[in-house]
Amino acid sequence: MEKKNDKLMIIIAGLIIGVIAAGLSFLGNPKNMGFCIACFLRDTAGGLGLHRAAPVQYIRPEIIGIVIGAFCAAFAKKEFSSKGGSAPMTRFVLGFFAMVGCLMFLGCPFRMILRLAGGDWNAIFGLVGFAIGILCGIFFLKNGYSLKRTYSLTRAEGYILPIMEVVIFVLLLVKPAFIFFSEEGAGPGAMHAAIGASLAAGLVVGVLAQRTRLCMVGGMRDMILFRESRLLLGFLAILVAAFVTNLVLGGFHAGFAEQPVAHTDGLWNCLGMLLVGFACVLLGGCPLRQLVMSGEGNADSAVTVLGLMVGAAFCHNFGLASSGEGPTPAGKIAVIIGIVVVALIGVVNTYVKEEKTAADAA
Repeated sequence: MEKKNDKLMIIIAGLIIGVIAAGLSFLGNPKNMGFCIACFLRDTAGGLGLHRAAPVQYIRPEIIGIVIGAFCAAFAKKEFSSKGGSAPMTRFVLGFFAMVGCLMFLGCPFRMILRLAGGDWNAIFGLVGFAIGILCGIFFLKNGYSLKRTYSLTRAEGYILPIMEVVIFVLLLVKPAFIFFSEEGAGPGAMHAAIGASLAAGLVVGVLAQRTRLCMVGGMRDMILFRESRLLLGFLAILVAAFVTNLVLGGFHAGFAEQPVAHTDGLWNCLGMLLVGFACVLLGGCPLRQLVMSGEGNADSAVTVLGLMVGAAFCHNFGLASSGEGPTPAGKIAVIIGIVVVALIGVVNTYVKEEKTAADAA
C-alpha cells in the first residue's frame, strides 16, 4: 500500500509541475521553456556576467526557488544533511560536459519533455539519444562504477549554496550595474514571467521534487535496472499535464520546423542528449535532481551545479552553444570530446584500481 501511495504522490506532483511549467510559458517564459534547468542556469550565468551573450542574460528566479524550496522541505522533514567529498572535481567535469550536451540540444531532460508536450518533434531525437546515454551509464554501473562515499560535513557547508541563491535573488531585485539583463526582444533572456510568479513556481517545484525524489535520469535508470516505474511516472505525468495545458492555452504546435528555441539537426540533437544522459547517470541524477540535492545540503551536488554554470558560460564564450539555426562546428567537436571524457571517467572509476600508498601497504 505504501508503494502504491508513493506512486500516486509522484503522479500528482508531476501533474502539478507540468501545469506550472506550461503555465509559465503562457505568463512570459519562452515557449516550450516554462522550466529548463540548463537554459535557466545559462541565463543566470549570463546575468551574473559569466558570459556576454546578450540574448541569454537574466537571473532566473525559478532556479533560486528550486534550491530554497528543496532546502525548506528537507529542513522541515529533518532530511537536511551536510555531506560531500565524493570526487568533487570529477563531478564538476561531468556537470560541465552535461551542460555542453544540453546546449547542443538546447534543453535539459526537463525541457525535452516540455518540448514534446508542445509538439516539438525534434525532441524525439533527443529522447532517443538520452536513452542511449543512460544505457551507456548503466553499463558502467553494472560493472561497479562508483565515485566513492560521501562524508559528513559541518552544517555551514550545506548552507552555502542556499545562501548564495538568496544573495543572487537580492541582486535580481536591486539590479546593480554589474548585473546584466537581455534587452526586450533580444532573445530568450528577455522572455520571463513576473519575478513573484517565477519564484513561487520554483519554490513549489523545489518542494515537490524534494519530497518525491523526482529525476528523469533516475526514472529511466530504475526502469531499466530494476523495472521500477515510480520516478518515470512522475515525468510521464509532467508530459501529460503540460500537453493538456498547452492545448488549453494554445501552446501546442506540432512539427519539426520553426519550433521555439530549437533546431532541426536530428543527429546532433541525439548526440547532445546522449552526452547528457551518459554524464547524468554517472553523476547520479539529472540537473533538476542536482539542484534539489544541493538544497538538501549535498556539497557534491552544489559543485555539480557550479560545473553546469561554468559549462554554460564556456559554451557561450567560445561559440559551442547551438541556436535556432543549428549547432556550431565547435559545439560538435565539444560534444564528441565530452562523450570521450565521460567514457574515460566511467572507465577510470570502474576498472582502474586505486594504488595503495606506502602507508597503506605498511
